[in-house]
Amino acid sequence: MAGQLYLGLAMWANADWRGSLYPPHGGQQEWLGEYARVFSAVEGNTTFYSGAPKAETVASWARQAPAEFRFCFKLPASLTHEARLVGIEAELEVFLERLSPLHDRLGPLMVQLPRDFGAQELPQLDQLLSRWPKGISCAVEVRHSEFFHKGSAEVALNRLLISHGVDRVMLDVRPLFSTPAGSDPRLLKAQGEKPKRPLHVLSTGDRPLVRFIGHVDEDVNTIYFAAWVERLCLWIKQGKSPFLFVHTADNRHAPQLARRLHDEVARRLGQAAIGAFSGEAQATLF
Repeated sequence: MAGQLYLGLAMWANADWRGSLYPPHGGQQEWLGEYARVFSAVEGNTTFYSGAPKAETVASWARQAPAEFRFCFKLPASLTHEARLVGIEAELEVFLERLSPLHDRLGPLMVQLPRDFGAQELPQLDQLLSRWPKGISCAVEVRHSEFFHKGSAEVALNRLLISHGVDRVMLDVRPLFSTPAGSDPRLLKAQGEKPKRPLHVLSTGDRPLVRFIGHVDEDVNTIYFAAWVERLCLWIKQGKSPFLFVHTADNRHAPQLARRLHDEVARRLGQAAIGAFSGEAQATLF
């Protein structure tokens, strides 16, 4: 059975999208519902910084998001960066319990590890994944340089993820770093924040997750789109359901960039394989 592409952005709350993705007037409380009319998934970056959301906040999200929508929250930094996955059982349980009203709409939860989290700490990751609750998908993003050299550390990581059926997050920063930032403040900021790591395209589970960090120049992004379209189509034909999150240097034009990629995949596979940009929402918002 063929899979489906889940497509989204790094957030849904962005005032820069008024007049394009969102109506020019109206409150933020309506944005998630408007976003979910167009996109089928979203990155949940706020939980990385602020931890478990309030119960009333989760209840509001549950009311607004349709059944087919998927939230991909990040584990809090207090678990991944401060505790480094050690002794986090109680706090993890609280975090997952707080999200329980959304469990039928959770995509892969992301475990983003620190830049200095290397092979010697893989046992901690193994312990986390061994007790990971069934029914909730997981994806792991590593940033230590030793996991990008195809040596013993990367082999050990990939084997660990495969054994647990967990996908490795693919962070594609090639467009972002394809040119010098020069004096462009958007590129300067983004290049200073994102880790410059090689891209290793590998699906170790059934829900490959790609974070595409686009350039401010549309022609640059086009260069890198072609291979991703081919790969996404291949995964979908194999029965996998990839998640693609589109960023740009300041995210102002991320919705338009996502639509371009969506349209190309839809042209190859048909609208049935795409859970976004459909019907009236596409026509009115773009």
